[in-house]
Amino acid sequence: MTTTAVQQDLRALMQRFIDDVINAQDLNVALLEIVAEDFIELNPLPGQGPGRAGLGEVLAMMFTGFPDLQWTIHDTLVEDDRVMGFSTWTGTHKGEFMGIPATGLTVTVQAWTIDRYRDDIFIESRILMVVAALLGQLGVLPTPQVA
Repeated sequence: MTTTAVQQDLRALMQRFIDDVINAQDLNVALLEIVAEDFIELNPLPGQGPGRAGLGEVLAMMFTGFPDLQWTIHDTLVEDDRVMGFSTWTGTHKGEFMGIPATGLTVTVQAWTIDRYRDDIFIESRILMVVAALLGQLGVLPTPQVA
């Protein structure tokens, strides 16, 4: 396979995870097909357990807090077996999320991910999310005052 074909394949795998697992909120079939059982999250959210099961629990928590959650990928870079993506996710805070009661507010959060794939299976991820912006949009952190 050419380098360009490999890059397109990894981008397609990332997009499939976003479309079929996150945006479709399919934690039963798609998650099992796409994510390795021994999946590794290098920057786990507080309380996230190991493996595919831990990822599923975190996603379920996000879907409870933001039942209309939608993830959009804006840009990608590919190297070897990794794809880095810049994305945003949006959702309306209609349920408890990480101990924060529902606010009814809609948020947009930026994130970077570096994902690894082996044999078309999602095996590892590192997510860097702008959590301060999320907490600010939910009213948990005060809005900075402009001088």
